[in-house]
Amino acid sequence: MDLALLRTFVTVHRAGSFTRAAALLGLSQPAVTSQIRTLERQLGRPLFLRQARGVTPTTMGDELAHKAAPHLDALVEITETGLDDESSLRTLHLAGPPEFTAERALPALTELTGDDGQGFALRASFGNAEETLEGLAAGHHDLAITTARPRGALLTATPLCDEEHVLVAAPRWEDRIGSAMLRSKGAHALEDVPVVEVHESLPFVSRYWASVYDSRPAAPGTVIVPDLRAVLACAVAGAGLTVLPRYLCAAALDRGDVVPLHDPPVPPLRTYFLVVRTGTLAMPHIARAHEWLLRAAADWA
Repeated sequence: MDLALLRTFVTVHRAGSFTRAAALLGLSQPAVTSQIRTLERQLGRPLFLRQARGVTPTTMGDELAHKAAPHLDALVEITETGLDDESSLRTLHLAGPPEFTAERALPALTELTGDDGQGFALRASFGNAEETLEGLAAGHHDLAITTARPRGALLTATPLCDEEHVLVAAPRWEDRIGSAMLRSKGAHALEDVPVVEVHESLPFVSRYWASVYDSRPAAPGTVIVPDLRAVLACAVAGAGLTVLPRYLCAAALDRGDVVPLHDPPVPPLRTYFLVVRTGTLAMPHIARAHEWLLRAAADWA
């Protein structure tokens, strides 16, 4: 079987589209279509179901991708690393949410970037869960951290850690509302407090309200900034209430820059997953980074 056909097939499987696969491979869409048809004739079975938007793999397509993709990735790794230059560092491409990756994952992984013979070069990119998983499936990343567990057999996810979410604001908001009012009226006491969030949909605050108060927040977002570190800075400055991961605001809580507005018996949690393309843990640098992050996460709890 022609390896070039398999490479095209795996790229289409990961991209979910002949058009996107063609762009990734530097080929024309008719060339990609022709190669997939050739492979389907050789196997005597359809590999994809054509749809209005992209393609969906058949059962045969999923089985072939599961078997072939790890070996193709290993061959690419060999060609990119080189057989003769043993002194060159392999490169680990990591992707994940900006705040968690910057505050947790990168400080842990930089310990592995030395020249001890087992180290690697590190490249990081940031994105939401959907973007990160698409990039991982397409081969742009080696290791991904997401808050969404991927479906299917092409990607393998391992729970990494849970993060606790905390409802916080600058002390003056607690003083203005009153501790007794916060305890007795709950969410109703917070209806007039401005909200600081990462998106107009208020993803963190809405999730907290649904979990703790079984309701939706009444106030709209007053300050919207697409980075939780900036959200924390605005909350410290007194812009309003927000919901943050405890690891991100722990130091500010200790200093008294922000205070918790509620202490529920069961705080809301969100799980992070460590995701790789199935089979790529056979590559030493990916396996080492994967194991190192799992060990580091034991201390994050």
